[in-house]
Amino acid sequence: MREITPGMGRDMQTVTLPGSKSYSHRLLIAAALADGESRITGLLRSEDTLLTRDALRAFGAVIEDDGEAMVVTGTGGRLKACAEPIYLANSGTSMRLLTGIAALGQGETVLTGTQRMSERPIEDLLVAMREAGVPAECVNPTNCPPVKVTGGLLKGGKVTLDCRISSQFLSSLLLAGPYAEEGIAVTVAGELVSKPYVEITLDIMERFGIEVTHENFKTFRVAANQSYKPGAYHCEPDGSNASYFWAAAAVTGKSVKVMNVTRKSRQGDVGFVNVLEQMGCTVLHEEDGTTVTGGDLSAVTVDMSLMPDVVPTLAVVAAHAKGTTVIENVAHLREKECDRLGCVATELRKMGIDAVARESSLEITGGALSGSEVETYDDHRMAMSFSIAGLTTPGVRILDPGCVKKSFPNYWDVFDTLQ
Repeated sequence: MREITPGMGRDMQTVTLPGSKSYSHRLLIAAALADGESRITGLLRSEDTLLTRDALRAFGAVIEDDGEAMVVTGTGGRLKACAEPIYLANSGTSMRLLTGIAALGQGETVLTGTQRMSERPIEDLLVAMREAGVPAECVNPTNCPPVKVTGGLLKGGKVTLDCRISSQFLSSLLLAGPYAEEGIAVTVAGELVSKPYVEITLDIMERFGIEVTHENFKTFRVAANQSYKPGAYHCEPDGSNASYFWAAAAVTGKSVKVMNVTRKSRQGDVGFVNVLEQMGCTVLHEEDGTTVTGGDLSAVTVDMSLMPDVVPTLAVVAAHAKGTTVIENVAHLREKECDRLGCVATELRKMGIDAVARESSLEITGGALSGSEVETYDDHRMAMSFSIAGLTTPGVRILDPGCVKKSFPNYWDVFDTLQ
């Protein structure tokens, strides 16, 4: 348990963050599929990204880490079969991205994880993989992991994919696509949630020399006979993790500058500052970072479908705002590390805040917060988001604070610099 001390030490703070989790996963995968040696700097070293690293090693990539960079000797898209199941804990990104990559393995691969992972649906991805000629199935009749993929021949061709649960299903197919016999052409059925994460995938593929064409994010085409180009690559800081420090400024009325996270980023969560601006904060965009200064906070109604990972952060800020904030189009948050709609509402109510989780939205009426023990549900974003409430409210105690290791192992060290 960690009790938060209210207040911030200085009116103006600067923080520097580790690499983006989303970029780190994709950089490692692309380098592991390349034919040759890549050197990647700025990578996030967290529980989730190291699970991806170790899985890629099991697939045959050679990955060395000198502390400054990871040097990856790739497989040229021909992965080894894995005799033992690959354990991915509760890293949904690892599970979804690597399930598609397992189609390039020369034999059967089983990907497994925690009990919570076995409750997170993945069947929509497996349906599309079977359309592409790859035997892929859930081990249990639950439509959830563990999954078994028999690789060796990814035919590809035209497939239809339902992405209402996760955009990572699409990223998974696209990343494997260059090595499909016929390339791959994906038609997205229904709504594509979290589109900015697909943009990150496209960015990485382009940087590694892969051409992907698309029409309005509805149809995607990766031509056959392409290969990832090894080289030197750098990972930018994490926009999702920046949200906690911008939120700290919002609720305390002080200023926080997050270094090297700018509006040029393709990370959708950097758009969180625009929501804070609507609520009454002042935002300063500079070449070397972005500063938020808190103000009198007012409620907003906002579609957060493009920024789902910062919804818990916004919910805590909304608890400090005048009026009722409505966060819309986020039904897929129920399938994250925890049910982030229901769990956020539960913990806010424990603090005396009127919070209602609906099927696809969250409503928070701001008011006076009271201290409480915050259950984190083994979810890193619950711990980090609710730590912000402790800056204004005595008696906020975060249970299982170590769960932040999933995405931001030194979070508490950086957080302590605020105080």
